[in-house]
Amino acid sequence: MSDNIIEVRGLKKHYLGGQVKALDGIDADIKKGEVVVIIGPSGSGKSTFLRSLNLLEMPTDGTINFNGVNITDKKVNINLHRQKMGMVFQHFNLFNNMNIIKNMTIAPTQLLKKNKDEANEKALALLRRVGLEDRAEAYPSQLSGGQKQRVAIVRALCMEPEVMLFDEPTSALDPEMVGEVLDVMKDLAREGMTMVVVTHEMGFAREVATRVIFMDGGKIIEENTPNEFFENPQNPRLKDFLSKVL
Repeated sequence: MSDNIIEVRGLKKHYLGGQVKALDGIDADIKKGEVVVIIGPSGSGKSTFLRSLNLLEMPTDGTINFNGVNITDKKVNINLHRQKMGMVFQHFNLFNNMNIIKNMTIAPTQLLKKNKDEANEKALALLRRVGLEDRAEAYPSQLSGGQKQRVAIVRALCMEPEVMLFDEPTSALDPEMVGEVLDVMKDLAREGMTMVVVTHEMGFAREVATRVIFMDGGKIIEENTPNEFFENPQNPRLKDFLSKVL
């Protein structure tokens, strides 16, 4: 029995009849409890790769196995599998017409069929964890960007996911709010949550990742432990990239 929770083989995503290769043959394994951080220049395919993992982007070719099930198979009910993959976007995607507690409980009550009291209790416990219990009745418009993103993370956790996918979760935030979101992510990592994170936060990659992947031109160019990745990069393209961002 493999301890890989996600296995990606030959993943391709082409546009314009193959003229644009956003993903050009990706092979990757993600193990339970790993924190995999994906970095790379704009247009390297990193967000496309992340969004392919739960088929928000439909691949042109290749397979993705999640918990041993090939989710790229047309016969698979992808929505069932998506429930086990929490997704946090750059922009918070909260429902502005609902208060925070309702934002957090709508999916567990409708999709997981949890009763309202149970869902509320879990949501309040998660809000307490990120220091926002007192904002449960507030509306998204009354929250700062950092608060909204913390809500977006715990909203995903309400679904009890096995994997959390983060697509540049801090890039839309004011610099002073970045830390409060990264702290929540660090706590998750310490608790053993499997995470795949596309980010520009090199400090987070260094401190929290179990593995760092560098993408360019729709391919994985290099991957390694954070220490080796940052201290001893092998590929000239990665060396050049790190010289500009560190």
